[in-house]
Amino acid sequence: MVTAVQRPAIQPSNPSPSSLKAWLENPIEGTEWVENQLIEKDGMTLTHSKVQRRLSTAWAVHQAKQKLGGEVYTEAPCNTGQQGRKPDVSYLTQDLLERYGATKSLPQSFPLSAEIVSPFDYAESVYRKADEYLASGGEEVWLVLPTNQRIVVITAESEQTFRFHELVKTQILLPGFSIGVDELLS
Repeated sequence: MVTAVQRPAIQPSNPSPSSLKAWLENPIEGTEWVENQLIEKDGMTLTHSKVQRRLSTAWAVHQAKQKLGGEVYTEAPCNTGQQGRKPDVSYLTQDLLERYGATKSLPQSFPLSAEIVSPFDYAESVYRKADEYLASGGEEVWLVLPTNQRIVVITAESEQTFRFHELVKTQILLPGFSIGVDELLS
């Protein structure tokens, strides 16, 4: 006689957070905390991943060569005030690294952040996210649009669009950094 053995349901090792504070203390991979709820970061494609790697590597190489200190991250959690975000690529200055480098999440936005925009993202939500970053400690935000082959660089004072075959440059952070839009997006 064969008897069926009922196994207990598998419980997630990390229960879903119930607040921004809980998410910041234990940021779950592949998620952000937006409008008081946990949302999955989706839209990761091969193109997105390739551009993310290229940009993070280029920023890190420049930061190291120029001996600027600080650190370049991918999808590191930060607090924008009301939301818990994970910019695709970000740079933390040496001063902020010394103050917050050992924490689970940054209590403000990164000084320099980049979001790689998918064709399914709404323009309003992407710009709202850039404004969130700037309002909570961010100084410069890059919106990278691989499908449209453009990069928009936003600061509190300006917004510049760089097209294919143009050289995109940092405006405030990582002084002297530039890269061809085609080099990053091809």
